[in-house]
Amino acid sequence: MGYGQQQDVTVSGSIQSDMLLSTQNKADATTHDDFMTNTYADVLLQSQYIDAGTRMEYLEHPLPGFENDFKGWGVPHFWIKGKLNKVELTAGTFYEQFGSGFILRSYEERSLGIDNSLLGGRIVLKPMNGVTLKALSGKQRHYWNWDGGLVSGADVEVSLDEWFTGLQRHDTHLSLGASWVNKYEKDEDIFVDPTHRLNLPVYVNAWDVRANLNKGAWGLLAEYAQKTQDPSFDNSYSYANGHVAMLSGSYSKKGLSILLQAKRSENMSFRSQRSRLGTSMFINHLPAFTLDHTYALAALYPYATQLAAGEWAYQGEVGYNFKRKTVLGGKYGMNVKLNYSYVRAIQNAWLKWGDATYYQDLNIQLTRRLTSDVKLNLMYMNQRYNKTVVEGEGGMIHSNIFVADAMFQLARTTKLRTELQYLSTRQDQKDWAFALAELSLAPHWMITASDLWNHGDTKTHYYQGQVTYSLDSHRIQLGYGRTRAGYNCSGGVCRYVPATKGFTLSYNYNF
Repeated sequence: MGYGQQQDVTVSGSIQSDMLLSTQNKADATTHDDFMTNTYADVLLQSQYIDAGTRMEYLEHPLPGFENDFKGWGVPHFWIKGKLNKVELTAGTFYEQFGSGFILRSYEERSLGIDNSLLGGRIVLKPMNGVTLKALSGKQRHYWNWDGGLVSGADVEVSLDEWFTGLQRHDTHLSLGASWVNKYEKDEDIFVDPTHRLNLPVYVNAWDVRANLNKGAWGLLAEYAQKTQDPSFDNSYSYANGHVAMLSGSYSKKGLSILLQAKRSENMSFRSQRSRLGTSMFINHLPAFTLDHTYALAALYPYATQLAAGEWAYQGEVGYNFKRKTVLGGKYGMNVKLNYSYVRAIQNAWLKWGDATYYQDLNIQLTRRLTSDVKLNLMYMNQRYNKTVVEGEGGMIHSNIFVADAMFQLARTTKLRTELQYLSTRQDQKDWAFALAELSLAPHWMITASDLWNHGDTKTHYYQGQVTYSLDSHRIQLGYGRTRAGYNCSGGVCRYVPATKGFTLSYNYNF
């Protein structure tokens, strides 16, 4: 650094505020507040040797679906990171994931009310090319407290293609990884009957090994994890070990993509506090191996991973682009994607299925440009959803879902997108319909109107109207409508959200 030269420091951050002014009848409301908001403000400072960050949260009057534990405000996220050569040291709160997250994944998902960051320390070492070592220890966040057990762990990742030039010459990349996680939690008085107290382990260990191979268009990932005895509320205080194994293969080349994967998990609920409920205090994460749908009716019955009971989960997907100016591709080409997901109960024998089907989803999507100004997406979906397994009661729901999504380029800066959806079933609340119109006036305005209608049992309309304005890094959205009670899900993790009615206002700013 020359004389007088200053070290550059960059400051960035964001503000997000989601607000609801409720017009719901007090008898139907889940909260006594008329005005509710979840507000977050993040600030990040970065320099060559030191990074630091913090987040303020204001949830003194939280939105519906966020339990009373969320109520409050403060600064639950704060950290400083030192960087020097091949060493990185973090103190404070942080997020981390080992491998696919089978034994450790700390992350934030605000829409689900998840923030299981760790408060403690982490060190990352890169002693040589292709080798990354991590070690950490901390207490897990539980709303406004850090009252779970102590979580510690280590991870090593080795990229062999950086050691062997022969692999690089053949366009082959091979990485191997291994992880270990330990939870320390004090014993507590839990009785199976008035005279018999459980002898609970204060240390629970989990380990994970994995291999990831990529050669040209081909990819293969294999991973296995195991957990020692961890009796908890989730598994009815069972002393059985936990296991999860996954195999995923893919092929991707211009015009064609293929994905095949399978997973078997058993007793892999892993919390930093054994008696907690809901979506809090999870140390790990198991992906659902089901498609995360964005269409309203396709997402009406979302699947949640069965961590404690275990499951066999399979997913396969094939996508193909028909070229332009061919018989099937037409003038502009066409994309077809077929996806199949299947989840079933397990037996004690590793390779045998259990009796119950938990979830099945077969869907096909077709995307085609009809003219230079009109693009059409069609989807058909056949779904089986075991509501008893996922939600506790309701039996098997078998539904057929149809979606037509059209985009119209009305002018150079004006687009209109429309959706028509229909769900047909004889179970639960019977048939549903959904319609949406979204007018985009670039670069600032978007106007949206939608209606979700149950014309089976309840004959209820769930209507929404929204106006969005964007300017530079600012985005503000004003709306009015009502939402149905149901589950909000992402990646196999679900959270129940009660019905709401009223005015909504959202503000986002990035700097």
